[in-house]
Amino acid sequence: MTLISDNDTLRTFCDSLDGTTYITVDTEFLREKTYWPLLCLLQIGGPDDAAAIDTLADGIDLTPVYKLLDDQSILKVFHAGRQDLEIFYNLTGRLPVPVFDTQVAAMVCGFGDSIGYEHLVSKLAGARVDKSSRFTDWSLRPLSQKQIDYALSDVVHLRPVYEKLAKMLNANNRAEWINQEMAILTRLETYANQPENAYKRIKGRAPSARYLAILRELAAWRELQAQRRDVPRNRIMRDEALIEIAHHTPDTVAQLSRTRGLGAKIAEGRYGQELLDAIKAGKSVADESCPTPKEKQDLPRGLGPVTDILKVLLKMKCEEFDVAGKLLANSADVEQIAAFGEDADVAALAGWRREVFGEDALKLRSGDLCLTIEGKKLTLTDRIREI
Repeated sequence: MTLISDNDTLRTFCDSLDGTTYITVDTEFLREKTYWPLLCLLQIGGPDDAAAIDTLADGIDLTPVYKLLDDQSILKVFHAGRQDLEIFYNLTGRLPVPVFDTQVAAMVCGFGDSIGYEHLVSKLAGARVDKSSRFTDWSLRPLSQKQIDYALSDVVHLRPVYEKLAKMLNANNRAEWINQEMAILTRLETYANQPENAYKRIKGRAPSARYLAILRELAAWRELQAQRRDVPRNRIMRDEALIEIAHHTPDTVAQLSRTRGLGAKIAEGRYGQELLDAIKAGKSVADESCPTPKEKQDLPRGLGPVTDILKVLLKMKCEEFDVAGKLLANSADVEQIAAFGEDADVAALAGWRREVFGEDALKLRSGDLCLTIEGKKLTLTDRIREI
């Protein structure tokens, strides 16, 4: 098992993967004390070889890796790869393409809603994952051979997992399903931490448009501070303090210092004036430019039985197509379809999900289909044909 810590070896290894059809990729990182995830180790596996790259080594240049990740003729295989993709986006401003996520593929192939990586490896690769180094501090050097082997095992086991899942997808004619899911996973906007959107992550109480405008300014200020100092958001200020300030809108240092969890020391310092400036900016936003509070939709009375019937259909479809229910539709999706039909803005009415579940859910809701029991089996019947 190889650890690469110099540029010549790294270039040679990446060159050896030129022309391969796919590579497996994993990362080890830390972010408990930072805003940006600290990439500590990068593991890449080809069809015949694998290596761990010491991204903290002095003078290491990851350009050959980025060239490999940018090569659209090579499929990049991850497991639960969203955080890995976020790291590459933060480092380069772009995402590896194309990608394949074995966690999503496993859900498409009927391995359930929450199968873990270890179980998937056991099922498809016939191997056992050693968990003993899971909580390693990957920023510490030197790394032991056991730690290196542990890190590399992920990309090594990922090869047979990917190959078997790909065969299953092709055999079931579901390759297009995973392509649609990967298109969603690789949307750039998913990974862009725009300060002006940071307020959307904060759960407030009884929000008004003006409250949201002020919270937007406060959250954007905190986001920029956290990015500049490279510390977690809550190290700057907790959500509860931002919510309190946005509700009470203090306009003096004395008033600001009364905010629970803030204190006079912060209020009277540099942060205090910046917070007051953010409040003032939020107050000055034109009414039409304030964020619109999300209004909870009033669902029709008596919706419960309709929702329950659609949930039965969902379970039936999951069993019929051997696909994870969580991936196909969630309870909120089903409730929205029950209430609003074709006008429901849910993923279950688009793409492959509509083909598998959404279209029949709409027909069942409208009465064009009905559920019947034949023997011990639940089936869908064309009601018009039966009549």
